Amino acid sequence: MLFTSLQYLLFLPACVLLYWILPRQLRLGMLLIASWYFYMSWMPVFILLIVFMTAFNYFWGAYLNRSVDNRKTIFTIGIVANLLCLGVFKYANFAVNSASSVAGLIGGHDPGWTVNIVLPLAISFFTFEFIHYLFEIYRGNKPIQSFVLFALFASFFPTQIAGPIKRYPDFVAQMKEHENKRFSLSMLDEGVPLIVLGFAKKLLLADNLAVVVNMMAKQPLAYGAPELWLFAYAFAFQIYFDFCGYTDIARGSAMLMGYKIPLNFNMPYIANNMSNFWHRWHISLSTWLRDYLFIPLGGSRNGAWQTNRNLFLTMALGGLWHGASWNFAVWGVFHGLALIVHRQFGLLKEKFDWLSSFCKTKWWNLASILITFHVVCIGWVFFVVPDMGTAFGVVKRMILLRPMFTFAEQSGQFLVLRQELPITVMVAILLCGILLVANFPVSILKEKNVFGRAPSFLKAAYCCILILLMVTFQPDKSEPFIYFQF
Repeated sequence: MLFTSLQYLLFLPACVLLYWILPRQLRLGMLLIASWYFYMSWMPVFILLIVFMTAFNYFWGAYLNRSVDNRKTIFTIGIVANLLCLGVFKYANFAVNSASSVAGLIGGHDPGWTVNIVLPLAISFFTFEFIHYLFEIYRGNKPIQSFVLFALFASFFPTQIAGPIKRYPDFVAQMKEHENKRFSLSMLDEGVPLIVLGFAKKLLLADNLAVVVNMMAKQPLAYGAPELWLFAYAFAFQIYFDFCGYTDIARGSAMLMGYKIPLNFNMPYIANNMSNFWHRWHISLSTWLRDYLFIPLGGSRNGAWQTNRNLFLTMALGGLWHGASWNFAVWGVFHGLALIVHRQFGLLKEKFDWLSSFCKTKWWNLASILITFHVVCIGWVFFVVPDMGTAFGVVKRMILLRPMFTFAEQSGQFLVLRQELPITVMVAILLCGILLVANFPVSILKEKNVFGRAPSFLKAAYCCILILLMVTFQPDKSEPFIYFQF
């Protein structure tokens, strides 16, 4: 059940209505049933896996909490069990195919080993929330006593498929307040505009940009350097508006029932360094990787070399979390190296007063925003182009700016602008240029909360304009949310 489907537009109001009219003691049970139904609308059989993982972590967390001796062993078994489940479903195909390729290199003949395990929807997000839960129990937090509360924490339908990754102490506290919750028009005032904005980001921006991305991704090496930079820009904004749009719809949907979901994006393309980018991009994942991978590995406590090693490993594993493919591993390694370079540059600044002073100027801040954005765009190439040889070829052309142009054989026009292309491609190209120019001023307006402080009638007019634009300009076919594959 996609957020952008008619089915969801009927499902959400029904859930909200039932939540507020049912007796308070039945609300959480209704939400759990609705959340499991939401998941089953994709492939019913996999609800058994989710229920099994939920039951295991509920009882194992309680067991870990009661344990006095061997707590570390019990905790480790719980973590390994979750990772094993994720590994079998998400990485078995990748591991077998990679082993087959290695065997072919060694023996001269690829044996063609393969398995075909279906990847359950949202298993990565479920697993990360379960691991977070066991970590917190091991660190001394109390487990969730009610199975319904625990199951709903993991399955809550607005955040079920692609997050944000929730922290259980905060979310459980909100669930426990359900008996005291009363419906308020402020929930509609906050939730509905978020949902409309999320739909606009997805249907109006991300899906139109996907037209250019999908067209160029088929044969990216057929294009020249400027066109490939356009390709990278288009995907950078597509994935941002796609995922940010999903998050806005999720947060708005939860808000209609009085639940506050953490912010997952904070204008990442105005980040002035790579560390700042990860404080603004997919915040729930970056903080999870920090708290449950980087810090347990040793964090920055044991000197420069080990800090850099931990950054590298954290981002490499974070890349593999996104997908069982070498291109995601390379994307993670790329970001790990970029974070190491940023950290080393920060240490270098401290040694030279003139450099430190220069880096505090507004000109350097602007330049660093542009540099960071383009570094991120280079990284996105590895995210969107799965073939490694092709991806490195694209990056080489982008950096060396060669060849500058490619032309369609018959018309002599730039390949990306040839006349036989549909008008939606031209619209998406112009949209990409507008977003590049508008990114900075829109970011400033958002940071000043201009929309949040606007009068209600202006908010209503804004939502109506967005709906009208969506009806007029959305593509014929909406693309699946990109992060649904993870």
